[in-house]
Amino acid sequence: MFIQTESTPNPSTLKFLPGKVVLETGTAEFRDETEARAASPLAARLFGVPGVTGVFLGYDFITVTKDNADWQHMKPAILGNIMEHFMSGQPILASGAFGGSDEDEGEFFEAGDETIVATIKELLDTRVRPAVAQDGGDITFKGFRDGVVYLNMKGACSGCPSSTATLKHGVQNLLRHFVPEVQEVEAVA
Repeated sequence: MFIQTESTPNPSTLKFLPGKVVLETGTAEFRDETEARAASPLAARLFGVPGVTGVFLGYDFITVTKDNADWQHMKPAILGNIMEHFMSGQPILASGAFGGSDEDEGEFFEAGDETIVATIKELLDTRVRPAVAQDGGDITFKGFRDGVVYLNMKGACSGCPSSTATLKHGVQNLLRHFVPEVQEVEAVA
């Protein structure tokens, strides 16, 4: 098994490409070891590597976020854990664990804005999310109120120094162009 790595715009996050499907549908993000142990044998293994602070699972990639540790020391252990996991035959997610991105959970918008929200989601799904996935992350719709679109940044996008520029200059300009009702874009936790 050959696992490729790619840097991301976030220096604290590295993207690992195992050459296999990681999650058939959706995404999964883990920000602490307890949550990972309950939901994903793979994420639990990765949290066992000293310095790992986050794991994001996409269709065909895994992004790992670190603290102040050095990638040079962490990378071999992460690669070994990914390889061991895929060779073990264990599932990526524990049975009963939800593997989809919680896209519709906790969404908010005013009644009557359904058409605007549908257009925003379509633009995010077709134009933004594929590009962001290339960088090891994801952006999902959270809400729309008073001309402001609220988005959830995941994976490499979460905490990335360039995420504000991506939101303000990329996503905001795109949405404003196609949806005149959009005035601003904000990230939510």
